[in-house]
Amino acid sequence: PFAGGSVRGIVANYLGYKYTGIDIRQEQIDSNREQGFDILSIDNQPNYYVGDSNEILSGFNKEFDFIFSCPPYADLEVYSDLRGDISNMNYNDFMSAYESIIFKSCNLLKSGSYACFVVGEVRDKKGNYLGFIPDTINAFKKCGMNYYNEAVLLNPVASASMRAKGNMKTQKLVKIHQNVLIFKKP
Repeated sequence: PFAGGSVRGIVANYLGYKYTGIDIRQEQIDSNREQGFDILSIDNQPNYYVGDSNEILSGFNKEFDFIFSCPPYADLEVYSDLRGDISNMNYNDFMSAYESIIFKSCNLLKSGSYACFVVGEVRDKKGNYLGFIPDTINAFKKCGMNYYNEAVLLNPVASASMRAKGNMKTQKLVKIHQNVLIFKKP
């Protein structure tokens, strides 16, 4: 779910894996396919589906070895106004759809397989953290997944120093990382 850009699909297929990605936006999938054709041979292309992950995952009947995704961080960045795009939902509706997508994804994982989600914390309209990282961990635990590992993905520091002055006016630290959360299916 939440395929987004082409990198995960192209790298996976380049390394000999078979990637399947779902994204709600046709223009994103078109761009991914175009980039795939520029880099990979015609017989080694990632497999993309266009549509709502919640609906598409309901139709899958095969098992997967690994889930690797970077979902929308609530409404931090709204990707479209399409029905089913969770980035344009209020947080409660977002979490309901997000948990459903995680559940359906985890049900398609083979036993002993892993899921990796790259997430970052987001704030409400008053500037308070919503708890998206623990909410993601709890969503996976509800599916019976074990919280297995984590890492910190550092973002370039240079732009953070340029944003620091503005952030200090609101007494908010500048974020320079994302959380890489890894889960294992028993």
